[in-house]
Amino acid sequence: MSLLFISQIFMSITLLFMVIGKTPLYITAIVGTTISVIIAMFESKNILINTLLLSGLNPVILDMTGILMFIGVMQSSGFMDDIIKIIIKIGRRIGGGEGVAFASAVGSGVIGMLTGFTQPSVTAVVTAKPSVLLGMNPNHSAAIHGHAGHLGNFGGFTHPTQVAIIGATNIGFGLINIFGIFIAVCLILCSAIRSKIYRKKYSIMIDKDKINIAIKEIENQKNKYNVYIVFLPFVVLFCGFILGYPIFLLGVFSSILTIFLGQVNIFNAEKDMINGVSKIAIPLVATITFLFMSAAIKEIGLAKSIADVFEPILNIAPVQAMFIVAVFAGFITQSYGASSAILLPFLQATMEVCNYNFALAFVAAGGASIAQYFLTGGPVAALSTVIPLVEGSNLKDSNKFQRPSQIFALCLILILSFIIKF
Repeated sequence: MSLLFISQIFMSITLLFMVIGKTPLYITAIVGTTISVIIAMFESKNILINTLLLSGLNPVILDMTGILMFIGVMQSSGFMDDIIKIIIKIGRRIGGGEGVAFASAVGSGVIGMLTGFTQPSVTAVVTAKPSVLLGMNPNHSAAIHGHAGHLGNFGGFTHPTQVAIIGATNIGFGLINIFGIFIAVCLILCSAIRSKIYRKKYSIMIDKDKINIAIKEIENQKNKYNVYIVFLPFVVLFCGFILGYPIFLLGVFSSILTIFLGQVNIFNAEKDMINGVSKIAIPLVATITFLFMSAAIKEIGLAKSIADVFEPILNIAPVQAMFIVAVFAGFITQSYGASSAILLPFLQATMEVCNYNFALAFVAAGGASIAQYFLTGGPVAALSTVIPLVEGSNLKDSNKFQRPSQIFALCLILILSFIIKF
């Protein structure tokens, strides 16, 4: 038995422990990967642990820093609060109760995109009651609010697994975020439309007094800045994504634009920008850990072994195979973070036979980030935190309402997987 094979066994055991979730995720990954690499080094002089560790210092870390500097000044200046209020008001005017819930999910999802931690209750505490007063079924309201995590994870910049996938495929932020936002918004919109159809089907009557109370609660929230001013930094940021400019510099420039538009003290704003970067701690550790592990999986030959086992399907439909594995990983672990133990080795294996790196990253991130919510509404900071805020709702029925929309989003990803060829 070769030492490389023993190394692969140790790595497989490490991945199994990570999936089971009974040991600390990052410590398990670092220790298990290190042992596997040391064993492999006795057989191959080409494997160097220092080189593999340095591979964890991916340029994606630079991108995260720029984004977090931006979110730091957006929050401290009050721009972010105003954006959420505006989104909710627009949602109410366009779509009634469903519009409020949709806007709330988008608002907390945007916060999650930028901070790496999506907490639907941040906006639901304000919008849950009005959405029900405007005629929504409580379970439907809770379900739509709970969809925020899809946007925060799949459209975001700092979730550890999202960062690891982007780093491993070396595609960079930008286009994948736009695709992720599109899929997540379609998912939330699907639930809102289904709720509207339900109300029309069963002719649910709404008390006019309750409607007036709900409208008053929402419209009485005053904004600090003009609507055009608060959205301009975001417009600049996303236009820069599309044009392919360096994301770190875009984050810094958008921060400076926010300081100028908000007439914020530049010295205090700089402190807020640096404080924003403090949120990088978890994604930084996760990025270095997962990319170290990912590089080791490739170097010790485990990726090739997996590719050899799945060779028939990988030769026929590698991107679709990656999608199926991603959905399975999210479904069984119910955690985007824990699913990395399944995603990363199979991603490396698929990259051995397929050079459509963007397509692979897209289906890997999308499949797992959506499927994690299917069984129970997601991990700790998801549907379960919204239920107490929506009177009359329960976890079982709210989660049941979410599932058709999640299947719809997964079908969209699957269809796009046949179209994307890069």
